[in-house]
Amino acid sequence: MKRIVILISGRGSNMEAIMHAAATECWTSKIAAVISNKPNAGGLTRARAAGIPTVVVDHRDYQHREQFDAALADAIDAHQPDLVVLAGFMRILTEGFVHHFAGRLINIHPSLLPSFTGLDTHRRAIDAGVKFHGATVHFVTAELDHGPIIAQAVVPVHDDDDEETLAARVLEQEHQMYPRAVRDLLEGRLVLTGSRVVRAELA
Repeated sequence: MKRIVILISGRGSNMEAIMHAAATECWTSKIAAVISNKPNAGGLTRARAAGIPTVVVDHRDYQHREQFDAALADAIDAHQPDLVVLAGFMRILTEGFVHHFAGRLINIHPSLLPSFTGLDTHRRAIDAGVKFHGATVHFVTAELDHGPIIAQAVVPVHDDDDEETLAARVLEQEHQMYPRAVRDLLEGRLVLTGSRVVRAELA
């Protein structure tokens, strides 16, 4: 059985979407653990209620980013994951950490990458006047918010949108797209070939 470790920093709404899909769609994989860098992350309570092991690796306990990432990697490795899923994990990861989990580490970003990397994506999309916005699931590389694109969801940007309304529309799509991408990767429907993610039959 394939094993997933999910990393969160907050409420974990994408984590919950993955948990729900795994439970209701009878996945052949399991969520082995949920790990957070914040002891009070709301998602930890939700994971525990679902019987999923949780771990806290508090970044404030480490003087240097490399020390934290080393401890985090050890905590993840203890659960022998086939896939490490960032779900609102608000830490910039070191190059060594990313290389350690290369090909197994994925993230969801609230924009249509490569546009609007970094923070404040919804405000920047509105300010730029784009007519479509969305979210991207991608493999994590050493360059922030880059890496091979696994899946994208597109939403329209309305003239009367503000950050909150646009963010809510995007998040709704994230909750549908992220579990599907995770399952497709774990079941071999999607494969990483060089710098591209393609359907298995095209690899």
